[in-house]
Amino acid sequence: MSQVRHFIDLWRLAPEDVRAILEDAKRRKAARVGKPKGWVDLDAPGRDRVLAMIFEKNSTRTRFSFDAAIRQLGGSGIIATASDMQLGRGEPVEDTARVLSRMVDAVMIRANRHEDVERFAQVSSIPVINGLTDKSHPCQILADLQTYEEHRGSVTGKTFAWVGDGNNVCASFIHAAPKLGFKLKIATPAQYHPDLYDLTRAQQDGADVKIVETPQEACEGADCVVTDTWVSMGDLDYDARMDAFEAYQVDDALMALANPDAVFLHCLPAHRGEEVTDSVIDGPQSLIWDEAENRIHAQKAVLAWCLKG
Repeated sequence: MSQVRHFIDLWRLAPEDVRAILEDAKRRKAARVGKPKGWVDLDAPGRDRVLAMIFEKNSTRTRFSFDAAIRQLGGSGIIATASDMQLGRGEPVEDTARVLSRMVDAVMIRANRHEDVERFAQVSSIPVINGLTDKSHPCQILADLQTYEEHRGSVTGKTFAWVGDGNNVCASFIHAAPKLGFKLKIATPAQYHPDLYDLTRAQQDGADVKIVETPQEACEGADCVVTDTWVSMGDLDYDARMDAFEAYQVDDALMALANPDAVFLHCLPAHRGEEVTDSVIDGPQSLIWDEAENRIHAQKAVLAWCLKG
């Protein structure tokens, strides 16, 4: 029997698997040009498969993209919030995992706590996909990297600048850097720095990943500038964050420090006028709409990879 393939964090995957998923995402997107959204991919790797989608956090892109993804792969989905399930009333994560393993073929979880997804995967006999946790957002980063490569070629050797909160999205960029060979410069307020264990592991794996002192230093010579909201769901320190991140807004002056053909990415939703100005997010360097669409294609590739296991 094949080993179950979970998709929890990018640092757990071999570089060749990350690259294979990215290339599959590109192929699947290219094959759909001119087709309606409900058209099923010719190889239909999700045929007769059911994906359960569990949401502890609200979602637009994750919810719609995963639902579209499993349908385009030829399968079907069941969507539930934690409050719809006994999971929201205290049923152990492990018990939920054992039950769903007998009812569906794969589970995607958008969770509050990373450890709950890990616990779920430990006892699950079907693939478990991390749709977002407080520690990482691997599906988003695959879509981001796919978007960059569609417009500028391979990310290998390129420089990415992260400006803002050292959050779960930042963490997954750190995880991806040694797998695909891109450089990463991170500018965050000291109190909101990324997980230093993630940073150390990436550096030990040979990645050129470092924290720099200012957003200007991060963006200078960058090929891609990335940011995210300063206040995420569950953050209770709004005022403190607004004060700490005031100097970290991505505006035209900051983008001008990047390479002339640099692009801008943001996972959305954006708080315009806070972490990014309208002139940048709506400007010619912004690829945010392709980035949002690519959540479907990247996640189809993840699902296909998991189901092949």
